[in-house]
Amino acid sequence: MRISALLALITTVLATALPAQAEKLRIGVTPGPHAQIMEVVKKEAAAQGLDLEVMEFSDYVVPNAALDSGDLDANSFQHQPYLDNQITDRGFNLVSVGKSVTFPLGIFASKAKSLEALPKGAKIAIPNDPTNGGRALLLLAREGLISVDPKVGLKATVLDITQNPKNLKIIELDAAQLPRSLGDVDAAAINGNYALEAGLDPIKDAIAREPANGPYANVIVVRTSDKDKPWVKKLMAVYNSAPVKTFIETTYKGAVVPAW
Repeated sequence: MRISALLALITTVLATALPAQAEKLRIGVTPGPHAQIMEVVKKEAAAQGLDLEVMEFSDYVVPNAALDSGDLDANSFQHQPYLDNQITDRGFNLVSVGKSVTFPLGIFASKAKSLEALPKGAKIAIPNDPTNGGRALLLLAREGLISVDPKVGLKATVLDITQNPKNLKIIELDAAQLPRSLGDVDAAAINGNYALEAGLDPIKDAIAREPANGPYANVIVVRTSDKDKPWVKKLMAVYNSAPVKTFIETTYKGAVVPAW
């Protein structure tokens, strides 16, 4: 056998014998369920040749900026309306590639046991970002505490409140700070992930809660230039797999809901 043929044969044998190097991906998440679920995804993804590095961010702003700039390969923390708003406002070249979970927004109160028990002039804290703020206002409207101009759809702001019979004082705060505000306000509309992180039970502790089948399903997001890459399909297949769904359902017992 010629030396060149022998070398070619050795190269082929080694390539077959050695395991393929895992593709490394940096995934941005917020603390709590998003991070916990992604750690399960990380374990499952290893069998598919993906090596995930899960990176936690404490707010809703940085993960999209980090993804757009190339510091992340994907992120998992936001719903579609929030992503749409970020793309419009900041010009991010990002796209969702599949659904993850839903965190129904809840209204929590430090003293009142029901919405009816909230006093006139009660201070209600809501998220200060446009999409989650509108989400909170629509929940208050759904529960009959206020009325909102129906023409604005999901983009309601405090300026779109048309009726406020209890003269509620709406206070806008950073979403991550809302659990800490409960001692200073009468009630707060808190995203499910931040409620869980703060030790609140979104099912038992909330005095009102939006339906799980609303338009606020969270999504996995990548750069638009990456959306058709093979690793994206692998990542979504793992996230939407039976082991991950079982983990979500058994761990969070309805406080976090699979959206696929």
